Amino acid sequence: MEVILKEDVANLGHRGDVVKVADGYGRNFLLPRKLAMQATEANKNVIEQMKAAAARRSATERAQAEALLVKLEPVILSFTRKSGENGQLFGSVTSADISGDLAAKGFDVDRKKIQLSEPLKSLGDYTVAIKLHREVTAHIKVQVVTDTTAPLPEVAVAS
Repeated sequence: MEVILKEDVANLGHRGDVVKVADGYGRNFLLPRKLAMQATEANKNVIEQMKAAAARRSATERAQAEALLVKLEPVILSFTRKSGENGQLFGSVTSADISGDLAAKGFDVDRKKIQLSEPLKSLGDYTVAIKLHREVTAHIKVQVVTDTTAPLPEVAVAS
């Protein structure tokens, strides 16, 4: 089945591409979610107009992403977490935590755009990638430090 993509689909293609997919994938996933439409002659004419509009929109989105990139690059986020003796955290720092901290600083970044392969589970400094646009990726610094306000365990002294 040939479909025309209305949105970018990972590992398949970009908006406006005509791609060949399995019938079930097209009927059961792409078409119901309005990610694609069937590739007919009428739709191909419509898609040409959509491509022109998408190119203009992509250019403005990229310009906005590059402006946000300039603002995000100097940002350093610091998270304070309780940790064990060897630097392992009693929890983790996730993309939702990073997104929430960025929102508190005035940056509206969706947690799905934050590219963490797995949550941060130990103390240290990390560089985290944020995919702002297909061609624009920001890198921010994240520090995970130990919680020093926690009281130290008392040691019993024998008299």
